[in-house]
Amino acid sequence: MTDATAGAAAVASAGQEPLAPDLFDDPACADHAQPFRVGDKWTGMVLRCLEDGRPRRFSELRVPLHWITPKVLTETLRAMERNGFLTRTVHDENPPRVEYALTALGHSLIGPLDTACDWARAHVPEVTAARVAYERR
Repeated sequence: MTDATAGAAAVASAGQEPLAPDLFDDPACADHAQPFRVGDKWTGMVLRCLEDGRPRRFSELRVPLHWITPKVLTETLRAMERNGFLTRTVHDENPPRVEYALTALGHSLIGPLDTACDWARAHVPEVTAARVAYERR
């Protein structure tokens, strides 16, 4: 019996509707079509650094994000640029000056980010308690 067959049998015996095997087959929901991971570790923090609309240099971003390695910050910025959340502008100077700024699409994420932060502030005691209970098991 495959895992899928066993799962379907367990659901059927419980009287529940089984999950559709094509649940994520919609091209709009496919993993490659999603613009970012929900809960991406650093994108929200970079959004916060750029939300005031001012372009920022890499070294400026490193100040509040000091615990992120330069490599990981670079990867995060590239992913955000690829997804259309920010622009990377290279100024023709010696040495070159590179600045990052949110696009309109990036700014549109601030509202949902605020909502997620509000939820986290309201529920952090419950999440912490659940983690402690889980670790004690």
